[in-house]
Amino acid sequence: MDVYEAVTSRRAVRAFTDRPVSREVLERVLTAAAWAPSASNIQPWRVYVVTGQPLAELKKRAGERLAAGDPWDEPEYQQYPPELKSPYRERRAAFGAQRYGALGIARDDLEARQRAASANWDCFGAPAALFCYLDGDMGSPQWSDAGMYLQTVMLLLREEGLHSCPQMAWAKFTTSVAEVVAPPEGLVLFCGMSIGYADTAVVEPRTGRAPLAETVTFLD
Repeated sequence: MDVYEAVTSRRAVRAFTDRPVSREVLERVLTAAAWAPSASNIQPWRVYVVTGQPLAELKKRAGERLAAGDPWDEPEYQQYPPELKSPYRERRAAFGAQRYGALGIARDDLEARQRAASANWDCFGAPAALFCYLDGDMGSPQWSDAGMYLQTVMLLLREEGLHSCPQMAWAKFTTSVAEVVAPPEGLVLFCGMSIGYADTAVVEPRTGRAPLAETVTFLD
């Protein structure tokens, strides 16, 4: 698989099979991903890979919280600006309409939307998950470094025939994740990532992208 194919075939998969992902493959991917760029090479990410019984326990804990109607944890960072302006507001709305429309869920059916969203905390059935933390005193540039690292991971997963789904949703269940992975004091959970083999029996519409002229300016 060449780089262009890896980039264009990468997508947020929300339906995985239970086929196991070998530790050898995960180690190979994460060893190579360590070469992702970071300012002054500080490599600010701290990653936990969870499979098997620990992942089953985490899914169980998250499921119990959902069933009990427990509130989400206090956010450790702001995922979106309070007032998302144009064109970002329209892009997010279009994504939501496509995502829930494909599931046959009406815009005003909040209960059905919540049920669909709850699949996040089952990792969409994936047999492996990655959780990315940063030190709480890191700033925006280091969070950007983590983003480049995670993108590198996702592209390498494609080379291995695997898919992924990055999930800021896990930042809403930080205490549940911490109970399983036991991170040191002072780390902030940026996101989780479901990893596995896509369930090809489930048809998931591909989210489009803005035209090049909308996001890129060439100065010749």
